[in-house]
Amino acid sequence: MSFTMKKILLLTDFSSGYSRSLLRGIVRYSKEHGPWAFYRMPLFYRELYGDDGVIKWATEWKADAVIAQLEHVDLDKLNRLKIPVIIQNYKERADKVCNITGDYFKTGEMAANFFLSRGFLNFAYYGYKEMIWSRERADGYRSRIEDCGYALSMLNNNKNRDEHWSSNLPMLGNWLLSLPKPVALFACDDTFALQVTETCRIHNITVPDEVAVLGVDNDELICNISDPPLSSIVLDVENGGFEAAGMLHQLMDRQISRTFDIVIPPLRIESRQSTGEFATEDKYVLKVIAYIKEHFANPVSTNDLLRIVPFSRRVLEIKFRKETGISVYQYLLKYRIEQFAELLIKTNKPLTELATVCGFEDYRNVARIFYKYKKNTPLQYRNRYKCFFAV
Repeated sequence: MSFTMKKILLLTDFSSGYSRSLLRGIVRYSKEHGPWAFYRMPLFYRELYGDDGVIKWATEWKADAVIAQLEHVDLDKLNRLKIPVIIQNYKERADKVCNITGDYFKTGEMAANFFLSRGFLNFAYYGYKEMIWSRERADGYRSRIEDCGYALSMLNNNKNRDEHWSSNLPMLGNWLLSLPKPVALFACDDTFALQVTETCRIHNITVPDEVAVLGVDNDELICNISDPPLSSIVLDVENGGFEAAGMLHQLMDRQISRTFDIVIPPLRIESRQSTGEFATEDKYVLKVIAYIKEHFANPVSTNDLLRIVPFSRRVLEIKFRKETGISVYQYLLKYRIEQFAELLIKTNKPLTELATVCGFEDYRNVARIFYKYKKNTPLQYRNRYKCFFAV
């Protein structure tokens, strides 16, 4: 690849956590394979000078490529520059151009599986119909819910995203009050999830006891503004930005000429207080869960659990599966795997040591189980996702 200075024009809004993560991946690539120069054109520049003004500026600056958010550009005019263009899609995917998009359907399925594993029977979705990412997340959520025999209640915000959400408050509030409780509510992104928790507070609806709320993007600021803090689906955005930059580099050097889509998958769920634990009021099941969480690093036997609940082994298994959808052993195994996965990407400790810390006696066995749950070996998982955390 050529190492002459590349000039990249950025025509997008980097105020959201998603877009900032995308930019981090692009910048990380440029540092490893550059040098690249970036110019973040303020969105008001287009408002002042129009698309022709943007094209004139890019031509004079001699931009080598453009990364743009489709909402903010006229793609037909932008193509006059005759340079590679990658679009961060917003309302729709663009034809005959490279898209940074997402596996939105799978994101919806992940949300459904998260709530189903917690024993919910009522489900709701709050989104924005004009946006492809919201529609396809709803499709994935609804498909999985309906496959399991449940119904989904949906509300689409009919206001422009530039309008303050409070203009939609009466409709959202009435809808939340009407939902059967407890309900598992998936919002199309963290901003919409925040609208839900704020509206619940206004109407004295308790979160997560009556409404468990899950968002998307894991925007740390938005998630922690919420009361209670929001659980959210983490997307593989930074690696997506890195991959998009690599493909853009090949386009600029004319190593490839075809268009392509960078599809950003969901990674995992960052669980906070807005989703609680399980949709159960059974104090004994909750007691077993609390015991497992406290003692997962040590051997946990059925006899240990029977000492804290007034049940036989058979009754405990029946009640636990009824409330959570899985067996006691499956819950313990899954919880250990999640703790193991988190330590993999937050520390540099040897894998065998982490396995022991999480209650596994045989590393070869945990590697097999880990692959079953995560579709990666522990080492693959660490190498792929550790960039999301400061080690």
